[in-house]
Amino acid sequence: MRKLIVLGFVGLLAQLIDGSLGMAYGVTSSTLLLAAGVAPAAASAAVHFSEIGTSLVSGFSHHKLGNVDWRTVSILAVPGFVGAFAGATFLSNLDGDSAKPWVAGILLGLGIYVIWRFLVLGGRRPTFKARPSAGMLAPMGLVGGALDAVGGGGWGPVGTTTLLSSGRLEPRKVVGSIDTSEFVVAVGGSLGFILALGSQGIEWAYAGALLAGGVVAAPIAAWLVRKLAARVLGVAAGGLIVLTNTKTIAESFGASGTTVAVLAAVLFVAWVTGIVWAVKQERLARALEAAQGREPELAPVG
Repeated sequence: MRKLIVLGFVGLLAQLIDGSLGMAYGVTSSTLLLAAGVAPAAASAAVHFSEIGTSLVSGFSHHKLGNVDWRTVSILAVPGFVGAFAGATFLSNLDGDSAKPWVAGILLGLGIYVIWRFLVLGGRRPTFKARPSAGMLAPMGLVGGALDAVGGGGWGPVGTTTLLSSGRLEPRKVVGSIDTSEFVVAVGGSLGFILALGSQGIEWAYAGALLAGGVVAAPIAAWLVRKLAARVLGVAAGGLIVLTNTKTIAESFGASGTTVAVLAAVLFVAWVTGIVWAVKQERLARALEAAQGREPELAPVG
């Protein structure tokens, strides 16, 4: 019972992060399940089943608050479903660990670009170009769905990172669209796991505990992403991308626990510093708008 209560809190925290930054629910939850000795396929299955409920509530909350670009969601959904189903079905025959550092390296580079994009703006507000094309979204959905099933998390890191770095959607709509489309990805992955593992191979109690915590946090996270300024949210998401993937790369190359901890601590301090800087720049932008007689905006409209 104590383990289920802890998992409930983990689900709440993971969904709060995921719903406001567009990533980390699967990664956070899967990491704890693996640490508890759950097999990779069973851990990913439990996470995906819990995500069916959390992503449904999160998507509805984001929709009500205007955080969703439905064109993006509609294009991502089918490739994401196919990728997740395939990844779940073949998880037992795939070596996800060998591909992890390569994927982490790509995401790390994109994360650095996201931070740079939002920090170099000075006192100016970010602007966003036309919405992402189907030619970009479809393969991204396929790859993201497959990695999500294989690694227990990946839809957010791939989708949020790619869309943020493209500059074609404002951050709150990137997060809202990725979280909403994740429902279809979770369904695809869950169906694949049911066929591959059978119902006896699923840790239903773990999935239920994660679901309970995540459902509570989903509406709060959707409100939070609506209130955060685009510059602050972009830097926060970029920092999470860099911190998570640097840790993954370091561990893949055999770095000691102490080295990884020190590296993570340094990056965490840099991340917080970047967020503080972004907040200051946002205040400068609002002060400039007020001086010019314009109504300050919480976030630009893409």
